[in-house]
Amino acid sequence: MFNHDAVLSAVSPEEAIERVRHAFVEYASGEWTMPPKVYLDAHPAGDFRAMPAMGAGVAILKWVTSFPGNPVDGLPVVMGVICVSSASNGEPLALVDARAITALRTGAVAAVAAQELGPEDARSVGIVGCGFNGAWSARCLAAAEFGPGVCFDLDAEAAGSLAGELGWEAGSLDEALACDVVTCVTPGEEPVVRAAALHPRLHLNMLGADGPGKAEAEIDAVERCRLFCDEWQQASHGGELTGAVEAGVVSRDQVTEPGAVVTGAAAGRGSTDEITLFDSTGLAIQDLALCVAVLEAHRAGTVKAQTVRI
Repeated sequence: MFNHDAVLSAVSPEEAIERVRHAFVEYASGEWTMPPKVYLDAHPAGDFRAMPAMGAGVAILKWVTSFPGNPVDGLPVVMGVICVSSASNGEPLALVDARAITALRTGAVAAVAAQELGPEDARSVGIVGCGFNGAWSARCLAAAEFGPGVCFDLDAEAAGSLAGELGWEAGSLDEALACDVVTCVTPGEEPVVRAAALHPRLHLNMLGADGPGKAEAEIDAVERCRLFCDEWQQASHGGELTGAVEAGVVSRDQVTEPGAVVTGAAAGRGSTDEITLFDSTGLAIQDLALCVAVLEAHRAGTVKAQTVRI
């Protein structure tokens, strides 16, 4: 068993970024496989998600939760475990803490998207939502040499703490949205990005809308952007793009997946002044990439695992 601390000590933000980039390449080339994510509704409290993927000689099944009200009871919103097995004979290899993997790959994908889709000379970063996943997004963007940054959260203490850690500033929502690269990691219960806030050169990473009915941007704002998403089926049915798709203002041919950009099969940003938006719903291939990194770190003796008996 690789617990939370073991995962975060095994894989640095810099390595996570490269591993996630590699995952997009492997998936785009057909080397890695990923069946659709399955949701198990636990209304009104939250939901469970089952996420399988296979590649690099292993298969994983991520069993993870999203229960937004948990912090009131002192519990994380996201909890779960990833089961890792050999793809050649099915032998169970490891259990990995899903919360740590989720945070690290969420941050890594924000950095990859900023590198591929942001303006070439982008430096300033706005973080909207400074909770656990927002903090790791900021750390990964800083590791990718984006910054200085502006951190905004309704919890001013959370924004101040993250800004202090990274040497950034805590500021208002407007100040965060005025940056070159803006990463939103909110619960997605109501829009925080409105059409009036869009400006030339802006790149938006939208990470919070991870299920039906959630959105961090107004439909009018989404419609004005050059659009990218991690995986069309997920994004069009339970991501930031869902509302615009249902309204009939966005269709499949208007949206590019990052694997195509990373491999050179499709263009990314068309001009410096273009406004781009990346909708990340979270992919099992990203979890797979980081689980492989944890296993390799264990084999190299740089991280230890706890032994559990089932």
